[in-house]
Amino acid sequence: MPRFIPIILAGGKGERFWPVSRLQRPKQFLCLDGGDRSLLQATADRLLPLADWDSLFVITAAHLAEGVRQQLPDIPDANILVEPQGRDTAPAVAWATLEIAKRYGDEAICGFFPADHYITDQARYCDTLRAAADLAVSQGAIATLGINPTFPSTGYGYIEQGPTAGSFSAGCVTDLSAYKVSRFTEKPDKATAEDFLRSGNYSWNSGIFIFPAAVMIGELKDHAPAMTSALMEKGADAYATLEKLSIDYAVMEKTDRAYVMPADFGWDDLGDWNAIERLMKGDADNVELCQHMGIETTGSILYSADPDEVIVTIGLEDVVVVRDGNATLIVKKDRTQEIKQAVKSLGAEEKFKHLL
Repeated sequence: MPRFIPIILAGGKGERFWPVSRLQRPKQFLCLDGGDRSLLQATADRLLPLADWDSLFVITAAHLAEGVRQQLPDIPDANILVEPQGRDTAPAVAWATLEIAKRYGDEAICGFFPADHYITDQARYCDTLRAAADLAVSQGAIATLGINPTFPSTGYGYIEQGPTAGSFSAGCVTDLSAYKVSRFTEKPDKATAEDFLRSGNYSWNSGIFIFPAAVMIGELKDHAPAMTSALMEKGADAYATLEKLSIDYAVMEKTDRAYVMPADFGWDDLGDWNAIERLMKGDADNVELCQHMGIETTGSILYSADPDEVIVTIGLEDVVVVRDGNATLIVKKDRTQEIKQAVKSLGAEEKFKHLL
């Protein structure tokens, strides 16, 4: 099989984890599970069984590049691809794929991995990636991993499975089934998500993609020719002229080479503070990542960056309270998706910009 090259997408802002996640210290640099490895470091750790440091890449924003170097000191500097401006995932995937093709040839297998995923079953994760690489090579496919949904989430995109494409293993213990993608669906409302779950024919869109470089480059030329030609000609210098575009919109919703492999390896994308509860709640009344004294407080998430601080709550239910330095967040758990809008509002006022 051709060489497998993992690329970690690490340019995100993580605004829904504000105030702990900030511009210079986004959530991929944080340890959010009580351990000592950041999300970025944990992502690299998971990929090293499949690739050594010399063939592991990170694509990130200019203001985060030094932080990536500090967090991953073993990665070659040439393997940190620095975007001069954020332009969403399509330019990131396109530029990185073109760079991989230059260095390793068109047949190299590219794998793209968001830096903010949480995985519990490392062995099954690696087996799934090997099987997806087998699918990508044998079918000339852009393989995406679909996560078996466990509840009717309205915060994830969904992938509808089409005709079966067979089973793939690449030497793994268990063959994994794959399907042609019938369609991608953006975040649905609650009723639609419940229908998807009942049908058994949908997966959550993980944002993990695996493909031969030549396949993606061909699809980019067909479906996003202006962006692709600019990057082929100028590389990162083209970014100033590029529009913001997601890889889903640019390619995945249009290509006939998209395949989905439903996967189950204990996955969470850590999208907002509610993810911490999914990971750490157990049987406790609350999730307490701080010193907390609560009276009649249930179903809440409490966090302080300062271990000497104490959070005291009285009569609260289903809230998130976060203290970090000069900022405090208090939000109902069912409205954490709105944190991003609150951060945008802070940025619109000069007196609050230092809080971003």
